[in-house]
Parts: sequence; C-alpha cells; structure tokens
Amino acid sequence: MSQEKEAGSPRLGVLRIALWCAALVGVAGVLYIIAQASITPRAKGGLTDLTRGEMSRLILPAEAAPAPVTSFLDAEGKPVRIGDFRGKVVVVNLWATWCAPCVLEMPTLARLAEAQKGRDVVVLAISIDREKDADKARAFIGKNAPLAFYHDPKSSLPFSLKPPTAAMPTTLIFGRDGVERARMLGEADWAGKDAAAVLDRLVDEK
Repeated sequence: MSQEKEAGSPRLGVLRIALWCAALVGVAGVLYIIAQASITPRAKGGLTDLTRGEMSRLILPAEAAPAPVTSFLDAEGKPVRIGDFRGKVVVVNLWATWCAPCVLEMPTLARLAEAQKGRDVVVLAISIDREKDADKARAFIGKNAPLAFYHDPKSSLPFSLKPPTAAMPTTLIFGRDGVERARMLGEADWAGKDAAAVLDRLVDEK
C-alpha cells in the first residue's frame, strides 16, 4: 500500500501544479479584461481577424499599454528592458521551470525564434524562477536553442505590466513602437502558421 502511494505521489504533484497553473490562467484572464478599462490611449487594431486556430485565445487589448521599464537580466547578468528592442516586434514569454505548461510549450517558442531569424522579430523567454533555481532554468533554455537565457528572479516584470499578470505562462507581443498588441494567457503552439500570421502582420506595420 505504501509503495502505491509513493509511486503515485509524483503524478499527483504534477497534476496539482498543472491544475494550479490552469486556475491562475482563468483568474488572470478575468482580471485582465476588467483592468482594460483603466488603460489609455486606445490601442491600434488590425489583428482581430487573426485570432483563430492556435491564436483563438489571443487577447487584443482595448487600450494601448507601453512596455514596462522594469529591467530583467540577460545571460551575463546585465540589466535589459523590453524597450531596448524597440523598432522590432518583441515576443515576451514569462515562464518558470515549476510550470508544466511553460515547459511543454517552450520548444514551440524555440522553433518560432528559429523561423523568425533574419527578421525584425525578437523572442525573449524570461524565467521568473528564484535565484536558487537559475541554473536549472538556464540549463533548460540551453536545450531550446536559439532561445537565450533571460531571468527575472524577483518576478518584478509580471506585476509591472498593465494590467499585471499572475498566469504562467504568459506571452506578450509588442509592436515596433513598444506598445503591447496582444497577450496569451496559458500554453499555446507558437511554431504554427497562426502565430506566424500574427507576427507577419506586425512586422509589416510601419
């Protein structure tokens, strides 16, 4: 009997984490919609017809929100801001090693980054793991080239967004002007044609 419990406990642990992440995604989605009413000025349009397939859950903000000025760290420990990539379309993925959906979707973000090489698109996978888990997060990203390692050990960035997010993973897409154009709460396939169509539209904007 005790052996059965021991064998089942890891599965229960993974299930609890997955359910917890799913619950956070649901709550964060509701809060996101409510918070949109407090953000100005009005955001650009142009992506509504692309919220289909894998991008059907893509949230298009009703109001424009510039990228936060909060910094995070690159692989060498130097501070970086989303605004440093202004002029390019920036895909920001907030993730953690303890988040099962984050780990599951990461290879699709790696394939997206590979497919977008040579274009004005940057994919930033930013770990919010604590400092003690930084090496684990770094090793995981190392298996998902060409993604580079970025780290926000104090989890400051998710709460600097307008509106903030507690969902993991959360993926945000910023236009060339540094304004948030779309947000995905929860796991998605970023390697397919639906995600590519969204980025193509934003890259073509001048």
